[in-house]
Amino acid sequence: MSHGKIREEKNCLNCGHHVEEHFCPHCGQENTEPRQPFHYLFTHFIEDFTHYDGQFWKTLKYLMIRPGQLTKEYIVGKRQIYVAPVKLYIFISFITFLLPAFLPSGENHKEKETKATNVEQKQADQEKAKQTLEQLQKEGILSVENTEKAKKVIDKQEADSTLSEDGLFDSTFDKENNKVLGASNLKEYDSLHKTSGSTLYTISRPFAKKTFELKEEGLNKEEIKERFIETFVHTLPKALFIYLPIFAFFLWIFHNKKKWWYFDHGIFTLHYFSFLLLCILIFMVKDSLISLLPQYGIIRVVNTLASVFLFFYLCVYFFIAHHKVYETRKRTSILKGILLFMINSFGLFVMLLVLLYISFLMIH
Repeated sequence: MSHGKIREEKNCLNCGHHVEEHFCPHCGQENTEPRQPFHYLFTHFIEDFTHYDGQFWKTLKYLMIRPGQLTKEYIVGKRQIYVAPVKLYIFISFITFLLPAFLPSGENHKEKETKATNVEQKQADQEKAKQTLEQLQKEGILSVENTEKAKKVIDKQEADSTLSEDGLFDSTFDKENNKVLGASNLKEYDSLHKTSGSTLYTISRPFAKKTFELKEEGLNKEEIKERFIETFVHTLPKALFIYLPIFAFFLWIFHNKKKWWYFDHGIFTLHYFSFLLLCILIFMVKDSLISLLPQYGIIRVVNTLASVFLFFYLCVYFFIAHHKVYETRKRTSILKGILLFMINSFGLFVMLLVLLYISFLMIH
């Protein structure tokens, strides 16, 4: 396939050899004009990656619906008809973490305003209830003790409601002062730490320090949250790439060292992680599209079933791929698969916790 306009001259611009047709017989470079239209930069990239001859789409087909087959064929030497594992992983990783920025969001500005209005209305109702209690106390209908008890019940309901709506991240902060564990600044935080002696204060100190720094820059809770999510999304592909050799290392430990090289485990890992990234991409696209539709009962049921099926397939995929590639007995394959799945699930969980911590400290 030609990637640009063919030169009339028959000398190769790369090595100088004579070129009879499109490609140099000595170095393989295509004899095209060195300067092309601007759109050539993009079309060339797409052509090179997808090849339009089915290489890319066949690779995706095998990756998604034939677990382990792509790895198996690549290891035995059938490589020309498939996209190289590293190239495939990098491309999918790039698309997976670039696409969300262009996906539509179901929560528009009007819905956010409505949500904020509902919160304000709820707070107004609770304040009105307190005023009614005070009025009943003045009229002698309620005692002071009963009035205070009723107010405490209202305050507790308000706190529970705030926690359930805002979530764990939001509940860490005071709505007005961005307090962390009851402290408004680092000096106050250290004072509380010294008084309580709690390990939680020790672990959370870098988190608190960063929060107070961002607060001094004029950021509020929502702005800090948005920056945290943005930093996390940009850091995640790097963390997954770092975990690749660790995943392959555990595979190497559990299999015959003479029959299977670390290289083979690396190919399996690249293909499996590419599959995981594609599933993440499907989840994101699905949720984005669902958020644009009316939230009827049938749509919610279909969405839930699709999510359950995709998650189940994501888990089962590893066992099928592992059995097909390593060709062990079913019981042995299942046992090794369970151990590997548990070890790597724990490893990925720890990595994500560390990533969350680092992502927050990296906010700027």
